[in-house]
Amino acid sequence: MNRIDRTRRAAFAAFFSFITIALLSYLTKETGTGLYLTASFGASMVLIYGYPNTPFAHPKNVFFGHIITTLSGLILLHFLPVTSFMLIPAAVALGIFLMIKFDVVHPPAGGNPIIVIIGEESFNFLIHPVLFGVVIILTFSAIVRYFFIKE
Repeated sequence: MNRIDRTRRAAFAAFFSFITIALLSYLTKETGTGLYLTASFGASMVLIYGYPNTPFAHPKNVFFGHIITTLSGLILLHFLPVTSFMLIPAAVALGIFLMIKFDVVHPPAGGNPIIVIIGEESFNFLIHPVLFGVVIILTFSAIVRYFFIKE
């Protein structure tokens, strides 16, 4: 890939990442309808817009990767009575195992158990921000992909 192509890809990824995260930020901060952002979504933008043709950016990987790893963190947080020192690595390992086992690997989602456990999140976290956020991300990226990405 030459320098111009790389610059175009970088600008494309930056622009649509900005728009997507701005939409999620607006929904979170201005509407009062719930939380739509989690830190791992920023990393998801790199794959979705910067490397859209990689398996890790496929919609099923993005969706199920985020759901599985968040659930891993939530289940272990609420049902495994150990210190966070052991809980965090166990939840991350479980999430990775399940993503690979079910062939839905999305590397940014690997951070979700850490976010869940450090934040001591409730099961509502699976709905807001993860489920709603991922659905919005995938809807918007499908629109972008349809109009701007030629395979």
